[in-house]
Amino acid sequence: GPKPLPFLGTILGFADFDVECYKKYGKMWGLYDGPQPVLAVTDTDMIKTVFVKECYSVFTNRRPFGPVGFMKKAVSISEDEEWKRIRTLLSPTFTSGKLKEMLPIITQYADVLVKNLKMKAEKDNTVTMKDIFGAYSMDDPFVNIAFSPWFPFFFLSPTVMLPFLIPVYEALNISMFPKHVTNFFKSSVERMKKDRLQDKTKHRVDLLQLMINSQNSKDTESHKALSDLEIVAQSIIFIFAGYETTSSALSFVTYLLATHPDVQKKLQEEIDVVFPNKAPATYDALVQMEYLDMVVNETLRLYPIAGRLERLCKTDVEINGAFIPKGTVVMVPTYALHRDPKLWQEPEEFHPERFSKKNKDSIDPYIFMPFGNGPRNCLGMRFALMNMKVALIRVLQNFTFKPCKETQIPMKLSKQGFLQAEKPIVLKAVPRDGIISGA
Repeated sequence: GPKPLPFLGTILGFADFDVECYKKYGKMWGLYDGPQPVLAVTDTDMIKTVFVKECYSVFTNRRPFGPVGFMKKAVSISEDEEWKRIRTLLSPTFTSGKLKEMLPIITQYADVLVKNLKMKAEKDNTVTMKDIFGAYSMDDPFVNIAFSPWFPFFFLSPTVMLPFLIPVYEALNISMFPKHVTNFFKSSVERMKKDRLQDKTKHRVDLLQLMINSQNSKDTESHKALSDLEIVAQSIIFIFAGYETTSSALSFVTYLLATHPDVQKKLQEEIDVVFPNKAPATYDALVQMEYLDMVVNETLRLYPIAGRLERLCKTDVEINGAFIPKGTVVMVPTYALHRDPKLWQEPEEFHPERFSKKNKDSIDPYIFMPFGNGPRNCLGMRFALMNMKVALIRVLQNFTFKPCKETQIPMKLSKQGFLQAEKPIVLKAVPRDGIISGA
């Protein structure tokens, strides 16, 4: 297979790298990230075996990507039986009923998003989408203060770039999550928990409250309840996972709508019919919105939240005639798979109709995996989709997006580790009329 960069492996510019490898080597190729052997697979039968059939037995865990300290208790980092227990305890937090209860809070933040967008549009005439959506996905001022200054440097950290030194870092008590950030969250969550337990009249339904409630639930009798430290770890990982992904996905959607005005108009028409006179979104109506779902899915096909999916092989195993040694990372290049011309007609084009009711059922679930697949898929998938959709509804009720001279067309992707635009996505936000809902 291809040669990686020393220390960095293949993380920088991985999207184009994976597409080239896919074209050159076919359905399987091997590479090294530092000393870490990686097997890239795009065969759907193999993907199903790794992510579903043998998830609990052989491919339970993700690759260790840095020294994490107590964050090893976070659901996306934890391993084996500990992961199973934490996932089981957290799963009820993301049921339809709980999501429905959380919708009013999400709508409040979407209204703030509209106000911020209005102020920005009036002041500068153009809007940097990541700035606006980043504040929305952060969801809370205390999160913003703790995380924002640190987040952009995450991928440049030697603790991430040199994962083979994890034993050394752990011996020296070094973590990729800076101590001031984790300490801030520990004290904040402890304070918030104390306040909420004291004030019995408060019925705020959010992720933190649902985790606190789960500590006293009868459903946890078969599993040891979440400890306070585990709640802190989940809180940090939800924000960590949600900030970059939600803000990037919303930025990509608005870019695609601005550059495809016919799609934007059709989506606004659906929104106006379902929620006339800029009415706030309701959960039951939201989940029935076919064209909105099509637009979001097609955006996530072109720009998947996880451009690569990985599982660590726990033991020597043979799958479909291929021998995979223990310690190998099996990687699915999602970005490349989502743009394979053999699987998708005109794969570089933005066509929401691919995901219409008529076409959706014919799409193999192992060629479209924006949130992963199997028992270890993204736990917060439905929450993330609801968050994105409520934001889009509220914003498109009030604004139409258009390209401006600062808009990079065609958009190029960054060479950093995350799937994001090379240059900030800058658009013009034109008010649809004089009245801004929620403002």
